[in-house]
Amino acid sequence: MFRIVATALRSSSRSLVAANVSRTVAVPGRLMSSHSTESDEEFDNRYEAYFNRPDIDGWEIRQGMNDLAGMDLVPEPKILIAAMKACRRVNDYPLAVRILETVKFKCGNKVEEIYPYILQEIQPTLDELGIDTPEALGYDKPELALVDPDYIH
Repeated sequence: MFRIVATALRSSSRSLVAANVSRTVAVPGRLMSSHSTESDEEFDNRYEAYFNRPDIDGWEIRQGMNDLAGMDLVPEPKILIAAMKACRRVNDYPLAVRILETVKFKCGNKVEEIYPYILQEIQPTLDELGIDTPEALGYDKPELALVDPDYIH
């Protein structure tokens, strides 16, 4: 009895699906958003306001920096200053150092030009907040690097 009902349902559902498939037309569409008309100054102000929120937490700081790291840009110093102050407000020193590491990485092959400028601009804030750079902490060198035995004198 069950087999007869299942067979009848299967054959009727096949005919319904076949009828609907012939009427369904695939329309290729672009799901990309239109280009933003936001200026650089508005962009900087938006992220600065995001990091200056008094109720921001560590997860939101990470989210904001992750969004910035995913873009093809190096954040402006005023955005980084706001992010450093947000890290201090939530008392997350490692996050502040990690942000500086990310900024250095985002400089790419122009690290010798961009990163010193960024540090020059945010150094007073780093000093005020007591945040060291990754270089001052020794994070720019491998921790367990061994001396090359061919060059030992």
